[in-house]
Amino acid sequence: MKRITLLIIGILIIPFFSYSGGIVTNQNQSAAYIRMFARDASTGIDAVFFNPAGLTKLSDGFHLSLNNQYILQNKYVTSNYRYLSTMPESPTEYTGEVNVPLFPGIYGAYKKGKFALSLGINPVGGGGSATFDNGLPSFEIPVSNLVPMLQAQGQPVSAYGLNAYFEGSSVYWGYQLGASYEFNEMFSAYLGIRYVSAKNTYNGYLKDITITLGGTETPAVDYFSTTVENLQPLNDGLYSLYDNNLGSYTLDQAYAASIIDEATYTQLSGGLTLVGLDPSEVTIEQGYNAVNQSYNGARRATYVLADQEDVDVEQTGSGFAPIIGINISPTNKLNIGLKYEFKTKLELENNTTKDFIIDYDPVNNIATGMFPDGEKVRNDMPAMFSAGFDYQITDKLSVASGFHMYFDKNANYGKKLDGDYVDNDELIDRNSTEFALGLEYDVSEKLLLSIGYLHTQTGVTEDYQTDLSYSNHSNSIGLGGGYAIKPGIKLNLAVGYTIYNDARKIYDASNPLGGTITTKEGYDKDNLFVALGLDFKFGK
Repeated sequence: MKRITLLIIGILIIPFFSYSGGIVTNQNQSAAYIRMFARDASTGIDAVFFNPAGLTKLSDGFHLSLNNQYILQNKYVTSNYRYLSTMPESPTEYTGEVNVPLFPGIYGAYKKGKFALSLGINPVGGGGSATFDNGLPSFEIPVSNLVPMLQAQGQPVSAYGLNAYFEGSSVYWGYQLGASYEFNEMFSAYLGIRYVSAKNTYNGYLKDITITLGGTETPAVDYFSTTVENLQPLNDGLYSLYDNNLGSYTLDQAYAASIIDEATYTQLSGGLTLVGLDPSEVTIEQGYNAVNQSYNGARRATYVLADQEDVDVEQTGSGFAPIIGINISPTNKLNIGLKYEFKTKLELENNTTKDFIIDYDPVNNIATGMFPDGEKVRNDMPAMFSAGFDYQITDKLSVASGFHMYFDKNANYGKKLDGDYVDNDELIDRNSTEFALGLEYDVSEKLLLSIGYLHTQTGVTEDYQTDLSYSNHSNSIGLGGGYAIKPGIKLNLAVGYTIYNDARKIYDASNPLGGTITTKEGYDKDNLFVALGLDFKFGK
């Protein structure tokens, strides 16, 4: 029964929802970005985020940019674990959806002479809610193990059932403030700081766990409750004899020596026989240990398999990250942007109203929750370096490129390996990188069109991947345009789509009958972006 305690342990690690960027960092921070994916040398108002040193290229006055995106992410997980209900015909498939109707980016800058002051507010990490209507392998695999476990005990169990739902939301708001200074026409620099306020919430239920026993669907908790009732007299009777220093006797020996009476012998020997133990061969101590293990295992299962509803957990934390940048303009046609964001150390604290119960100690009557109230967990945002250029090929056509590196190995994402927290470098071989290329064409004085491509290369190992937290290589394409509605007001519209490479994990799962089962899980997802932005210029 010990494996029942792992019933929902798989959701201990909740992922960030990163849509375009590193493992936990969102790079998709403006409508202009979605339409070309290469804004690292931007000298527009979205340079507040992408290239803050380039803000000195703005005209004097106050600039404001308001952006929003609708993002839809579909997540797909498959598992070929032996005891899942669809095996061996085909792997079991699970789907989840992340729906983000509001993903804002607000940027403001005031430029005067050589100085520019800027402010940015945006979801630098997360920014969505993931829903899994039919659970995941980490929900279902432990329940599926009930069938072979009970069959091995001679029970006519043929199937299982469960009703699982999980929803997790995550948003890391960034509040960025900084100043840019132009040394000369070629060089400018930026110094700023970002305050990050993080909040994760988890809600869900795990209920209606059943087994099909002798052709009848039966609540699993009822089956184990009956087991507890049946084993309790045998457990208590054997303990009484053991506690009276009779542990070295067999029941037959104790009865033959008139140490126990006939009624006690009949009751306890019959009970041992029913559980497959010979009262003439096992000692009272051996019998008690075996029965007590089954008895407490059934008590544990009764507690853990009971319906768990209205789970409500909130995690919050905050941290700071300095940001520096340099802008270089060798010619009036070429602009180069460089930026480095330092690591944001984040420690999230649990505020748990009702927890998922993942274990129960029947001896001490102690329940173990998945998110203990007040517990703190690290969830850093990694340091990040970006470099890009923008080159004016002709009066109407320009090309831009960008490179991003996320220093994942030096951060702490609060990941676990074999139940213990580990540093990122034990799960990540290489830092994540991105390469972007975009083209922009001025159709007229008011209208421009653009297209862009982004390739993301993750560096995680198979040990990093779980059904709720996985990272894949990806390729994205974006297109859209900008339109000057009137002097001082510009509209940006864009659509983007991301295709992720399939990822997999092959691991040895514990077999409830002993040994291990080689199991393969597959991970995939896709993103759709629709973005709208309005840029304003106030003053002459």
